[in-house]
Amino acid sequence: MQDRIVDRFFANPASLPSMPEIAHRLLKACDRADIDLGTLSHLVGQDQGLSVKLLRLANSARFSPRHEIATLKDAAATVGMTQLRDLSLAACVAGAFPAVSGFDRLRFWRQCMACAGHARTLAQGCDVDEDQAYLAGLVLRTGELLMLMVDPEHTLQAEADAHLPDSLMDHERRLMSVTHADVSAELATRWRFPDTLTAALRAASDPMAVRPFSRLGGVLRLAQVLSEAGDRGVDPLALMLETQRPLVEHLHLDLDWLGAHLTSWDQLTAGVDQLLH
Repeated sequence: MQDRIVDRFFANPASLPSMPEIAHRLLKACDRADIDLGTLSHLVGQDQGLSVKLLRLANSARFSPRHEIATLKDAAATVGMTQLRDLSLAACVAGAFPAVSGFDRLRFWRQCMACAGHARTLAQGCDVDEDQAYLAGLVLRTGELLMLMVDPEHTLQAEADAHLPDSLMDHERRLMSVTHADVSAELATRWRFPDTLTAALRAASDPMAVRPFSRLGGVLRLAQVLSEAGDRGVDPLALMLETQRPLVEHLHLDLDWLGAHLTSWDQLTAGVDQLLH
């Protein structure tokens, strides 16, 4: 039954976003143990649009270079290996989706970038692969864009009804019998992402109810809560405990460690506009 509900958001193949080939190449390249910054920057350089975005970002206030960055090689040296990969994937994923009328695209992708960054940090404290957590956090809410394209009335109503923190998926389930995490998982399957990642996306809808328990799924749900805290301008750890205390305890999170390692909302979302244009 769940599959049939999810399938309605994929009924028109012509309108579905496709993952750029450069993103698949990035994923494969970063799985190699011998990958270096030069190889990675050369791979990114094969996509002119992506290169322009990364150069623009490297020259932005986020990195505040001492001199103008004119080449992708210099940009790679400025942002570093991990950020080059992460920002490249973010630009690829965001670029795969068209703008949707009546929806705050910039705010949405800020939330996605923050979720991805928080997922990477949480992964460090939960014995979860950091790179996979980042990618999963980045795409966790992309299903909402497909829901907007197919059922804008109920998708926007769910957003409007989600006054309480961490309640959006509850309202989506009430109105459409499916959550954005479910739709994102199906999209990730069609984008040929690893099975462990797609399973974690599905688990993020209700991590404590899934057996066997998915640590990555739990990380994703908490990362979304932390992202929402930044968007609302409230204390992230307090909101996480208020909304997901059983999950926090189940993951045995060290809150002192997490508080010391969390990256601020402003830092996680700086430069998102450069990646979107």
